[in-house]
Amino acid sequence: MSPNETGSKSAARGNDKTTRNRRRLFGTNGIRGLANVELTPEFAVGIGGAIGTFFRKGQMLVGYDGRTSSPMLSKAIIAGLTSTGCTVYNVGMTPTPAIQYAVKPHMMDGAVMVTASHNPPEYNGIKVMAANGIELSREHEMEIEDVFFEERIKLATWNETGEIRRLSGILDVYREGMKKQIDVAAIQRQRFHVVVDAGNGVGGLVAPYLLREIGCRVTTVNANVDGAFPNRPPEPRPENLGELASVVKAVAADVGVAYDGDADRAIFVDEKGEIHWGDRTFALIEKDFLQDRRGEKIVTPVSSSNLIKDIADEYEAEVVWTRVGSIIVALTMQKIKANLGGEENGGVFYGPHQPVRDGAMTTALILNIMAKTRRPLSGLLAELPRYFIKKDKLTCPHELKHPVLESLIQQVKRMGADTTDGVKVSFPDRSSILIRPSGTEPIYRFYAEGRTAGRATQLLAEYKAKLQRLVGELAND
Repeated sequence: MSPNETGSKSAARGNDKTTRNRRRLFGTNGIRGLANVELTPEFAVGIGGAIGTFFRKGQMLVGYDGRTSSPMLSKAIIAGLTSTGCTVYNVGMTPTPAIQYAVKPHMMDGAVMVTASHNPPEYNGIKVMAANGIELSREHEMEIEDVFFEERIKLATWNETGEIRRLSGILDVYREGMKKQIDVAAIQRQRFHVVVDAGNGVGGLVAPYLLREIGCRVTTVNANVDGAFPNRPPEPRPENLGELASVVKAVAADVGVAYDGDADRAIFVDEKGEIHWGDRTFALIEKDFLQDRRGEKIVTPVSSSNLIKDIADEYEAEVVWTRVGSIIVALTMQKIKANLGGEENGGVFYGPHQPVRDGAMTTALILNIMAKTRRPLSGLLAELPRYFIKKDKLTCPHELKHPVLESLIQQVKRMGADTTDGVKVSFPDRSSILIRPSGTEPIYRFYAEGRTAGRATQLLAEYKAKLQRLVGELAND
């Protein structure tokens, strides 16, 4: 739900303690909304004050992505933070993983990142991190929401308002941190040619420089930061990456990589120009990781492919399935002390570096595997078990989401369905279907998987029709 829908204006606020049951600011991944419609400067000052109240005059990093509204909103958030006595270290424009990495070495109490990640350019958002660089738990988000809605912001006295300081050099420290996790000399010997598609996002501030420093020849596509995202949508989906695939083939590169708007996700193109969804490259990293760490735990959402389980079984590892959401993966890794997590959308959480999604780190890990094996990406991925995935969505009003889900659970409960997040039904032929309500949109999402494309298509059609009937029946009750 957007800030506007939750009642961001003071007239809509109140002291009703039950507001947390019906009002939400934070969604699956921070606060999101239309810039200057839902995320206004007024709202940003207010939520900045609520965040500052939560952190109790702490020391905070603040950064932002390349969206046109990001500088405006970051300044408003800084005003809110300093009004409560927080000291703010402004790092300026940066990828999200870079600011997350900077929190611990600079001994900050937390951080705020202004970004809408992969959303269209008219949107923006706010992510809040704890002292370990991981985004806040839902319980802590609720505390901030309560402060905001109940108008309990604790303003500092005139002589205790916070300072604003500039912190430079975090990108240099971030790049050096990634180099410690890979065999730089081995990569340098291979002299890889890498095509980087930054999608006009902030990934262009880090990845090309990192790759050149580790001996790669780099060709960039859409590397200039442009908040209008004029060349492709900020989400690196296969249907958006035709240009990248063409360039990889045209220049005979070894690999291509595309990032989302804030560079915490990475999607790869092999040397033949084939685009690979995130499950497969995550599985490749998982396989390499487990060769030296048999039996470790791998954390991934229920939306991920059975491929992840296949690799884990090969190395006697345990897959810990979670609800969908990068924050949930990161917090689960922290709780169970896991060192690797991943998502099907290109997010990889490499614990030895930091247990959050990190697109540049993912790129370095893939190159490290290619250098170690001296094999092309296409050959490495071809060795993995093959699954076919089909995705779709169905409109469902917010008020019907829960009753639809309850009805669906009753229909499939004899099939041993997993209800960790929505409903996931698995079949003996290693196919599966996940049906889950969106946390922010009036839709249900479908993830069908099969060992053949036909099986995935058949499951998708069958369960989409089933859910459509349920929505229709409940809408007419």
